[in-house]
Amino acid sequence: MELRMGSPAPALKVENWLRGEPLTSLRPGKVYLVEFWATWCRPCVHAMPHLIELQEKYKDSGFEIIGVAACEKAATADEARTNVDAWLTEKFPNLNYRTAFDCTGEMKKLWLEPSSSFGIPTSFVVDRDGHIAYIGHPAPLDDVLPKVLNGSWRSSYEAKAVDAKRISRVRESSLSQPIYAKLGPAMQDEDWAAALLAIEEGLAVMPDSFDFRRVHADILLHKLRDIKTGLPLMRELVEDAINKKFEAMSWVVMALNQLFHPTIDNSHLPHDDRFAMGKELSEQILELNPPQGDGDFKFGCYFPVAQYYYESGNKDRAIELIEVAIKSLDHSEPVPDQTKQRYLTSLLQALANYTGEPACHAGLCVAPQNKTSETQNAVTS
Repeated sequence: MELRMGSPAPALKVENWLRGEPLTSLRPGKVYLVEFWATWCRPCVHAMPHLIELQEKYKDSGFEIIGVAACEKAATADEARTNVDAWLTEKFPNLNYRTAFDCTGEMKKLWLEPSSSFGIPTSFVVDRDGHIAYIGHPAPLDDVLPKVLNGSWRSSYEAKAVDAKRISRVRESSLSQPIYAKLGPAMQDEDWAAALLAIEEGLAVMPDSFDFRRVHADILLHKLRDIKTGLPLMRELVEDAINKKFEAMSWVVMALNQLFHPTIDNSHLPHDDRFAMGKELSEQILELNPPQGDGDFKFGCYFPVAQYYYESGNKDRAIELIEVAIKSLDHSEPVPDQTKQRYLTSLLQALANYTGEPACHAGLCVAPQNKTSETQNAVTS
């Protein structure tokens, strides 16, 4: 049975309650947020301080959060449960909402699978009458929750539009899965002709897919080196990213990575076209996430921007941006240590190459390489 806005909320069937008193059922008259998360999921962990704030803010309005750890990875269920319990004690000792653990798959079958929510974090907001009011990422909850609490959300145009958009994304995912099933093996085997056929098949079904368009341009420009066909597609991709036809800044970063990621050989691309597009994309990224601001993910999105400025001859600007990116890692607590280390290695290598001197931070030192384009395996944003 499909689960969407207006559907009755499923039952709660969990193995253990790790925090808070056990709850056997959702009580009428209260608004619940059932939040699926995992300790290994960076966006999930990043959202938790905000969830703590929401629980505190609306606790007197009949609102309650239920965290559900149903996607943990471990050899046994006992080990997974012990790991989650220890992790919560270390990272969030003052957690103020109930948290459940389930390794049986029941909560996935009842909530995630019927709503076609295969990724986490996923938030389910349950209205006072026991029906689903919202399914999606926790980021919009600041706007959604007050309207659910005052009873105006589910009848609003905004709620219907949000639900329709989510259903559209679910349908797109079902269309894209067969394409990726063909594309993945072809890319792995470096069978670029087969990869091109797969991605063109995908674009015939989903012509506005940014990811399909990005891969299409990458295959043509960097694998087949078909400049005549690939360059106009890349220009269109950049133009749409600049015009914000794609909501996430990550698309802008991905487009810039196609042109200025240090690990990609772009020497065959027309210089003027490449630098004109690089300028537009770099300025867009810095406008959306300025160096002096407190925006997230500078350590990821500034990497190709710095490379653009370095290759443009503005070495000082490139060094400044890499240094800002390195500092941002010190304040990115939800990012796992292993991920931080990978980003730090990449950023230090770029800094060493730009300055021609060893670069050190947090006990890690990297020596310059002979060529800037020969940086170590860097992280793709």
